[in-house]
Amino acid sequence: MAPEPDIVIIGGGNAALCAAMTAAEAGARVRILEAAPKPYRGGNSRHTRNFRCMHSGPLGPLIDRYSEDEYFEDLLKVTGGKTDETLARLAIRLSEECLPWMEAHGVRFQPSLSGTLSLARTNAFFLGGGKGLVNAYYRTAEKLGVEVSYEAPVTHLEFDENRIVRVDYTQNGETHHVSPKAVIVASGGFQADIDWLTRAWGPAAQNFLIRGTPYNRGVVLADLLDQGVEQVGDPTQCHAVAIDGRAPKYDGGIVTRLDCVPFSIVVNKHAERFYDEGEDVWPKRYAIWGRLVAAQPYQVGYVIIDAKSINLFMPSVFPPIKADTLEELAAKMDLPADKLLKTVDEFNAACGDTSSFHPTELDGVSTTNLTPPKTNWARPITEAPFYGYSLRTGVTFTYLGLKVDENAQCSIGNRPVANMWAAGETMAGSILGQGYLAGFGMTIGTVFGRIAGREAARYAN
Repeated sequence: MAPEPDIVIIGGGNAALCAAMTAAEAGARVRILEAAPKPYRGGNSRHTRNFRCMHSGPLGPLIDRYSEDEYFEDLLKVTGGKTDETLARLAIRLSEECLPWMEAHGVRFQPSLSGTLSLARTNAFFLGGGKGLVNAYYRTAEKLGVEVSYEAPVTHLEFDENRIVRVDYTQNGETHHVSPKAVIVASGGFQADIDWLTRAWGPAAQNFLIRGTPYNRGVVLADLLDQGVEQVGDPTQCHAVAIDGRAPKYDGGIVTRLDCVPFSIVVNKHAERFYDEGEDVWPKRYAIWGRLVAAQPYQVGYVIIDAKSINLFMPSVFPPIKADTLEELAAKMDLPADKLLKTVDEFNAACGDTSSFHPTELDGVSTTNLTPPKTNWARPITEAPFYGYSLRTGVTFTYLGLKVDENAQCSIGNRPVANMWAAGETMAGSILGQGYLAGFGMTIGTVFGRIAGREAARYAN
């Protein structure tokens, strides 16, 4: 290894890389400690596909404008007001300057994909997805002299009063120590530790799928919280979405998400509907469905859809279950056929005029005298063949994390930790009290990664 680094960055995803490049450009010697092997580097960032961005006019692939106030109102709707307005508005305002910065550091963008047109104004899509972004950033970081150690999970950070004096990590079966001038924590949440999830959620968590990286086990987070670093967030709050029930236990990523809910009805194991499937456009509501499914028997739900709606959403990575009749579909999905037929019949009878149906915007095509209602895109399920998906709760990242200020700096007691900053999912709970807004995790990581890199370099220099 080269001489002792000025800055050690824990984690290897978007926030870590934004911090690393910013600090390196400010003249600091930077080393990234990434727990994952090189092919799996990038944390949850490799599963992303877009970045939510404020803009006062057309910007890159983004059309029209998306103001700070509109962006913040969208965030308030999904968080129920549980957000730090100062930090949220900071992330929103700085997102506009991030997009050209991202392009300058190797990221390429593309127009919105079919099935995601409702995001064309608000979210910029990465060419090659999150993996393309991560690889571009690693190439740029390497050119800037950033060192990367893979399969190097950090186990402990040693404090001397309000300073970190040593970082312990393992690699190749050996323990190593490094004493940088500054440390940036960008190592994510604890979602891959099922035992920790179970302590927070109870036994239901055993049935959750972890669509994020299996390397975010919260080791560094727990180490810091145990030493009195100020925390933020609720351990039961997380970015949890409804994903295909056939997804793997870990690392299924964004492709396991199902976008068909607004054009369907969703039932539980007893073939009963339990929530309004058409409450809002999907990018503003998909993140509540993980929690909704988690509250159902066996933590499972079932999407029922018909032929006229099958091409209205992003194709699924696993093909839907298909049947010529609802009775046959019920049998294939192990649902009570009589109950499913009754639920569908009641739903169909509550549907009214569908002439104003519009799949990419709120259309007001709703049910009447039905509980729960469906307030948009409510069309009878009548056209064979019929299709179904099973839904499970898929956890992307958890919101319990490190509390930071506007400079991304952490505190212990009431004193700032002189040489420690945090960025990305490990501090996202400072802004996200609950709920999620599509593309906002990448906004938080990019904005606060750049801030942390700037501040750490300033301290180290």
